[in-house]
Amino acid sequence: MSRVLRLAGLAGILLLAGCQAVNTTSGGAVGVERKQYMFTGLSSQQLNQMYAQSYQQTLSKAASAGKLDKNSALAQRVNGITRRLIAQTPVFRPDAAGWNWETNLIASDELNANVGPGGKIIVYSGLIEKLSLTDDELAAVLGHEISHALREHSREAMSKAYGAELVKQTAVALLGLGQAGGQLADAAVQYGMTLPNSRGNENEADLIGLELSARAGYNPNAALTLWDKMSRAANGAPPEFLSTHPSSTTRTARLREAIPRVMPLYEQARGQR
Repeated sequence: MSRVLRLAGLAGILLLAGCQAVNTTSGGAVGVERKQYMFTGLSSQQLNQMYAQSYQQTLSKAASAGKLDKNSALAQRVNGITRRLIAQTPVFRPDAAGWNWETNLIASDELNANVGPGGKIIVYSGLIEKLSLTDDELAAVLGHEISHALREHSREAMSKAYGAELVKQTAVALLGLGQAGGQLADAAVQYGMTLPNSRGNENEADLIGLELSARAGYNPNAALTLWDKMSRAANGAPPEFLSTHPSSTTRTARLREAIPRVMPLYEQARGQR
């Protein structure tokens, strides 16, 4: 056990050595204030450029297969909802107003949507059609995904991976561990550092997404029905301790607690429409 603790301490020291503390977003009404540690060798601009290339490859592949949907009523619906959400992003980080946002719908049975670094949005039609999502529910999932981009969770995850690799490479040399020690280092990094923070990132995206959708005039209560539908579609999730996502029960409880904080914003937005 003492070796695990020493590895955890080593992880913290090495991670901080190559990273800087930043606040990617303001706290908003939901109060997301956690400082993040980003690897200084990877800038937001570099990651945005890297992801933009991958994004274009995905779109090209979909277009070649005749799956890139630009003009349908569903595509227009997705674009309309994302525009309203994107208009609210400067509340959390003003520079997001200058991002090169893109929204694309791919015709696929996949239950998925993603907003990558720099505001590159992909929605798969299966998510909307199979779950029969309302506009409010679609806004909830898109607000959640946009929040990951605003908080730069991808860059944060890569920064953690950098620290994790340093731990694994240094553990054997400094602690005199053999092959078993390397496995111990892997376990310490995976369960003691990476996964809990990933669940924390999911919670942050839930909260910020809740506020984004409320400010855009979408009922925040839809987040509850959304995740209920997602949970039922999943046909059983892995134990929360081993998952990067909160359990359905935990997620619902946190959302219920936060909804009263954003309801006034929703009522205000509705009054202005």
